[in-house]
Amino acid sequence: MRWFLGDKPNLIMKRIPFLVSQIVALSLALPSLAEEATVTIQREGRSATLLVDGKPFEVKGVGGEGALELLRDSGGNTVRTWGIGETTPEMLDEAHRLGLKVALGYWIGHERHGFSYTDWGSVTGQADALFAAVRKFKDHPAVLLWGIGNEMEGFESTSNPAIYTQIEYLAKKVKEIDPNHPVMTVTAEIGKRQIEGLNRFCPSVDIHGINSYGGVVSLPKRYKEGGGVKPYVITEFGPAGTWETEPNRWGMPDELSSTEKAKYYRRAYETVHADPLCLGSFAFMWGSKQEASATWFGLLLPSGEKLAGVDELTQLWSGKPAENLCPVIQSIALQGPNQLLDQGAIIEVKLEASDPEGKELKVTWVLTEDWKETAEGGDERPAPPTYSEAILPESTASHARIQIPQNGGTFRIYAYVVDPAGGAATANVSIKVTGGRELISAKKLPLPLTVAGAEGAGPWVPSGWMGDTEKLTLEELSTENPKVGEHCIKLDFTADSGWAGVVWQHPSGDWGDAPGGIDATGAEVLSFWAKGKEGGEKLTVGIGVIGADKPYHDTVKESLDLTLTSEWVQHEIVLKGKDLSRIKSGLFFSTASNGKPYTFYLDEVVIK
Repeated sequence: MRWFLGDKPNLIMKRIPFLVSQIVALSLALPSLAEEATVTIQREGRSATLLVDGKPFEVKGVGGEGALELLRDSGGNTVRTWGIGETTPEMLDEAHRLGLKVALGYWIGHERHGFSYTDWGSVTGQADALFAAVRKFKDHPAVLLWGIGNEMEGFESTSNPAIYTQIEYLAKKVKEIDPNHPVMTVTAEIGKRQIEGLNRFCPSVDIHGINSYGGVVSLPKRYKEGGGVKPYVITEFGPAGTWETEPNRWGMPDELSSTEKAKYYRRAYETVHADPLCLGSFAFMWGSKQEASATWFGLLLPSGEKLAGVDELTQLWSGKPAENLCPVIQSIALQGPNQLLDQGAIIEVKLEASDPEGKELKVTWVLTEDWKETAEGGDERPAPPTYSEAILPESTASHARIQIPQNGGTFRIYAYVVDPAGGAATANVSIKVTGGRELISAKKLPLPLTVAGAEGAGPWVPSGWMGDTEKLTLEELSTENPKVGEHCIKLDFTADSGWAGVVWQHPSGDWGDAPGGIDATGAEVLSFWAKGKEGGEKLTVGIGVIGADKPYHDTVKESLDLTLTSEWVQHEIVLKGKDLSRIKSGLFFSTASNGKPYTFYLDEVVIK
């Protein structure tokens, strides 16, 4: 997460001469960082009120990385984070300067990312890092509450009771360190296990944070009927997710326009805020994100313009309409009999859009491939390929002429509508291009095949970065204690929480949509050396990550879960008898933080 912030109050103080009049003026303009806020929860029967320094506080919040000044100007009062990082101090200072509160989240490891709640080292490392963060930030006046974890309980069928006992331990300790702020943990919706888990195992958790989309309008009723007794906050809400949307004829979800989505924010907000047990809500998301599509969940464009959901929230938060209303999209439609198209065909898309204040609108058309959503739990995906040359020059603001690429598959046509005052609207059309791509055979290379880490470079490239990549460093030619030759691969993961990984791909940057891969038929093992800097480092190493839903997928998927030692150890993944006709991902690793930096090494990764 990147925060682009103005001057912090302490820096401003250094620049101002120490004249009494100026100090007084500054103190009036900026809240003092010496002010501590005490946050409590007042209960009366089945109602609850959040109190900040004894005054009622209704959470009118967002989650995401968008502009805090816009949030303030829109009438919002709180921002939610999912983790704590290097920019947290300046983000807290900026929020305080603007009069905003922060639900300061700390990322708790997910089992699906390789974190183990039965591994003592990982659990204690994660806990120690959390407690250090609480000690560091507990006195900051912008802190509203602590958020421990986000959907760490997993899916309903795989929920691990050990997670709830760990959450209780963390919550109890956090409250001992900081008795002035309540503790929240966040689950994905509210199934039987989530409610029972928190009620039974987590008495120290003050607030149940709930991520809910399509089901949010029935959530107060379901929460009561399911036995929910804790005060709750809706920690993510917005339009129905792809998992809640009926697919079209070719298996892709049709997306609502930003104009249509806006009403879902209103309906959700009004429903939950009417429940006396609800302390408020966080709209998702205050920014943009590639998940399912480029526009499914964002309240802002990547360039910063707001969408209609922000206008609805502004009215709800402040009781006043937004000063500049976003453009309105009446319709977007493919001109023709259907959305099943031939390769190379020229099509037309008609857009009807207007501006409430009559401002001139600019429209940008974009054609991208459309991938089936395979990521779990909201994991961000790389953006699919874009075909800029497909938008023909004669396209206008109301009509797009598009030449379909010469390959089959699913695509999405986007219209981005922007006014000159910072308002925007989006809509898209899903299409299916008939015919499949020619499945070009993978290149056959002689064995043994170098993948990585040996002195010679292999055909695969470490281009597929995943997770918290900002905290991951990869050095392909490290001279730090190699096992074979003069170099090895060195990897540093410095995050206090979260996970990261890298995939060695062929071709570079491809996730199964382009020809490529290597035919290693006849190979028997993937062999590699690995060591940790200290020992105890945990990671998953394997071959093949691209599933059969992609046209050019890996024909083999195998992996090992490792606990490294401080000495080089050779490992083998058995490939004998496997289909090795197309290996797009010659190597991958993933690792989850245990609360302290990881350094580990790989060398001489060979298929033989």
